[in-house]
Parts: sequence; C-alpha cells; structure tokens
Amino acid sequence: MTVKVFGHKNPDTDTITSAIVAAIIERELGKEATAYRLGDLNKETEYALNYFNVETPELLDSVQENDEVMLVDHNEFQQSADGIDKATIISVIDHHRVANFETNAPLYFRAEPVGCTATILNKICKENNVTVTKEMAGLMMSAIISDTLLLKSPTTTTEDEEALHELATIADVNYDHYGLEMLKAGASTKDKSAQALITGDAKTFEMGDNSVRIAQVNVVDLDELFERKNELVDEIKKESDREKYDLFILVVTDILASDSRVIAIGENNKVIERAFDVALDDNEALLTGVVSRKKQVVPNIEKAFQSLYE
Repeated sequence: MTVKVFGHKNPDTDTITSAIVAAIIERELGKEATAYRLGDLNKETEYALNYFNVETPELLDSVQENDEVMLVDHNEFQQSADGIDKATIISVIDHHRVANFETNAPLYFRAEPVGCTATILNKICKENNVTVTKEMAGLMMSAIISDTLLLKSPTTTTEDEEALHELATIADVNYDHYGLEMLKAGASTKDKSAQALITGDAKTFEMGDNSVRIAQVNVVDLDELFERKNELVDEIKKESDREKYDLFILVVTDILASDSRVIAIGENNKVIERAFDVALDDNEALLTGVVSRKKQVVPNIEKAFQSLYE
C-alpha cells in the first residue's frame, strides 16, 4: 500500500516541501510513498517549487478508512485531512505542540522543538544515509527560510541555522538573496481577495471551550493591507458565523520590521489585551516584536484564556 504523505490544510511552504521530501525519504528507504497537498499553494511556495523545478503535489480531498498516512508539519486532527480519524497513521514528523491526537496503534512519532519540519527531515536523511539532492536541499532550505523568516523568528534554533547553511551549500544558492525574493513573492496582497487573505494560512485551535481561528499574512507593507480593513472584517465575520468560531484573529506580520498588527473579531476578543498587554482600538492592536504564531501568538492566547477561568 502506498503511504499518503501530507501536511496541514491551508498549506504553507514547510507543509508542501516537507511532504515532498518526506515521501522521497520513504521511497529511498524502500517504501511506497506519495506526497499530497490539502489545499492551494500560496505564491511563496509556488516561487520555491518553480525555482527548483519541482512538480506540485496532487490535491487530496480526504482520506479513507485503512489508508496509511504520514503527517508532516502538524498533528492536530482539526488541521488535517477530512477522515483522518479513520485512517491508519503510521508516522508523524512535526515541530508543533501535540494536541487532539490519538491513534489505535503504535506509530513513529517525532516532534522536536525546532523552527521547521525540514530541519528534522535533514537530520533524518543523515541518520539513514539518504543522499540530499540539490532539489531536496532547495526545498528544505526554502521551508526553513519561510518558517523562521530568514532566521529572524524567535522559533529559530541553532539547528535551523546550521541546517540552512548546510542546505544552501548543497543547493548552491545564496540563501539571503533567494530567501528575501521568496518571502517577497508571497507578501503582495493586492491581487488577493479578502477571503483568500483570511483563509490562506489559517489554523483552528481548541482553547478550553473556545474554537479559535488564527490566520497569518506576511507582508512588506502593512498599510497596503489595512486599507482594506473593513472588507477583511466583513469576511472574518462571515467566516466565523459559517464555521462557528468563537474568536477569529488575523495576524498581519511585517517581515521587514519584524512586528505584527492584529485584527481580533469575536465575543472574547479582549483576550488579546490580556495576552499581549495592549489595548484594542477598533478591534486592532500592534504587537511589537511578534512574528511567530506558534511560539508567540498561540501560547500567549492560551495562557490568557486559562487566566480568565482561574
């Protein structure tokens, strides 16, 4: 049986490239494996795949009972493929928290506190004597650049830095120049609809009894996006009503200034004030020095929700 390898819904660069590389590793180890995606590519990921001349994985709508699957860059079921609770999960490679995850059988589960799934995959290649090709190196390099914002994110570890330098050498690419161009490719918002902006990189988190949707958009010009604030808020409200989110947070990150501005819509949006010691003004606040959803946004909001009930 061919193992289906995929990352989370609303895929980002780490999700797509890690699925491709993980499937290659599995095949090198003698197993049948195919990479898939659970959504459309963003412009940043398209840039990376085109640069290294790698085909886009096939779209996967859902998984079926008895399908063997490998999860990369996620483990929470609400972020995964439809039907994931019925599939047989044989492996997980991730760098996020572990939550809402349960299986009926033992599996290989590897979650490390690094900035990117690709950093772990690079280690797995070494451990299994899998040769990293130029294309594989380029994909993993792109993932690390994306997840660490060119090593500026607080999620960045020494392991990420070392892996990036090593992979850039194999790919024969100046990662500073390439990385800035790749990030800029995904940062323009002019040609994107409000619906695309709030759903393109969005994840759902269960925080107590609250369903919290956190979307993130990377930009090089905050004003360009916030000129459309009313349009964005209207779309957020529609999405929240449709999907029954208790709180919807749009994090708009300036990749050059390393700050974020948030829009928080929902009954409990004041939790943002408690989480970041800021004051919301028309449902909006500037979060100085905040760029990481995983390490700065989600943990702070979780703690703030917990404190509300203590």
